[in-house]
Amino acid sequence: MMGPKKWTIPAPKVSLVVKMADMLASNEQNAQLVTYSLGSCVGISVYDPVVKVGGLLHALLPDSSINLERARGNPFTFVDTGLPALFHAVYALGGVKWRLIVKLAGGAEVFEGNKLFGIGRRNIEAAESILCRNGVVVQGRDVGGKEIRTFRMEMASGNVTLDISGKGTRVL
Repeated sequence: MMGPKKWTIPAPKVSLVVKMADMLASNEQNAQLVTYSLGSCVGISVYDPVVKVGGLLHALLPDSSINLERARGNPFTFVDTGLPALFHAVYALGGVKWRLIVKLAGGAEVFEGNKLFGIGRRNIEAAESILCRNGVVVQGRDVGGKEIRTFRMEMASGNVTLDISGKGTRVL
């Protein structure tokens, strides 16, 4: 005779919101990291599938040299200071560089006036340049265009999805 059937109720998923000019790293398996309104900003996710840790950066501008004081106060504002901080936060949780899955989104030119400054394009170039110089390959990207994106990463699996304005949801 079999005993009573046991049911497990999964813990509710927790959304950890990464604001503009911010970064979060986590090893919480019931969490998803999410950032909203990626326009000209760039979002970068880093995930180690072995230890299931990862992080997400929402950077506004490519180069901290325009305001070193702001970069010291909040390195996540800039790609060149936020990206190393993202990697170091993931390493601190047990991530290992050669196992990391890196994905990149955003860098749109959502306003006509942005073409003059090219912030979106420059954010993408800064991120790809830093990653390339450090021997990191980007495994997924959805960049450029004019679309606003919401970027989500599931901590249990590392799966990344984008909700793209006017185009629905895309797995990255």
